[in-house]
Amino acid sequence: MVRGIDQAALAGAELVVLRIDTPGGLDTAMRDMVKAVLSSTVPVVGYVSPSGARAASAGTYLLYATHVAVMAPGTNLGAATPVQIGSPGMPTLPGGEEGSDEAPAPQPATPMERKIVNDAVAYIESLAQLRGRNAEWAAKAVREGASLSAEDALELGVIDLMAGSVNELLQQVHGREVQVGAGVQTLATDSLAVYQHPFDWRSEFLAVITDPNIAYVLMLVGIYGLIIEFYNPGIGVAGVVGAVCLLLALYAFQVLPISYAGLGLILLGIALMTAEAFAPSFGILGLGGIAAFIVGSIMLMDTQLPGYQIAMPMILAFAVFSAGLLVFALGMIMKARKGKIVTGVDHLLGQRVPVESISAGTAWVRLDGELWEAASETPLAPSDLVTVDSVDGVILRVSKNNGGSR
Repeated sequence: MVRGIDQAALAGAELVVLRIDTPGGLDTAMRDMVKAVLSSTVPVVGYVSPSGARAASAGTYLLYATHVAVMAPGTNLGAATPVQIGSPGMPTLPGGEEGSDEAPAPQPATPMERKIVNDAVAYIESLAQLRGRNAEWAAKAVREGASLSAEDALELGVIDLMAGSVNELLQQVHGREVQVGAGVQTLATDSLAVYQHPFDWRSEFLAVITDPNIAYVLMLVGIYGLIIEFYNPGIGVAGVVGAVCLLLALYAFQVLPISYAGLGLILLGIALMTAEAFAPSFGILGLGGIAAFIVGSIMLMDTQLPGYQIAMPMILAFAVFSAGLLVFALGMIMKARKGKIVTGVDHLLGQRVPVESISAGTAWVRLDGELWEAASETPLAPSDLVTVDSVDGVILRVSKNNGGSR
């Protein structure tokens, strides 16, 4: 957005229309965007659209900062209470006047929370006063999380106009005077050509990976890829893909309101399920791991804003996949335990083979394609059938079978 406003100024644009549809975001990013609007030499119109869009939380501050605030029918704004990442929210304190039927307004409980809320109120009130909009409701949106529809926002003086399209917006703002910097500028928009400023590939890529659902998938693909690589080292495809996905997920998490407790539970759940596969505990570790994985996934996004929630079907799908992988691994382990030993020296014990030859008093037998020296307490002759009793280095201790030669 900042780059787009700068490019509009360089191109000599008459007006910038900033389309807003957001559930909110980080305070630092929001303040950078507000600063870009306030310092812009080109008038910026904030336009909440299309119908069904919202300017929630940080989006409300941004809309208040624009020179002209416009909303499409069927949109809303508000719910601008700041929430600290890593905290469950702003708890309320008992209050209100005695005998009042109105519920007490939510009040931050700790001094730090009060400081954050008061700072946010002062910030949005300053924007409202700068643009001549309803400062009282702005403070209510921060302190009480109030929201408004487009029609109500226009009636209360929170926004300036309503428009169903960009063309209608341009017609309505034509001839309007706005304060830009130290001067007043009259907008002439009746015959302007509209240029759609595209997202560059970097912005589109970052928008994709910072989607909470995509970041969640990248994290799990990264973790499972590294687990597969560590337990089955080889070509390295799983390890490379896993490392790249995990780094992308970590980048996304640094700009998302994640709960580190939730992330820890996810990692613990995967560790327990992996431990169950390699050290079976009759399902105790596996079931505990699945429970920790599901609870951690639900807790991962530390906000109630809908735009940041991970889809429950995706959480359940990965939980079922992990459980299925666990059951498959346990089945393979149990099958391997019940199977006949085919490696090492243990599988030689009990095998019956004929004596192939006698050389200088030493008997030789061929077992698994290899020639072994055979030692027995009874004399052996070629073609005698013997049973392997033990392995002593490179010598087989054998006993002669009753029944003689093959």
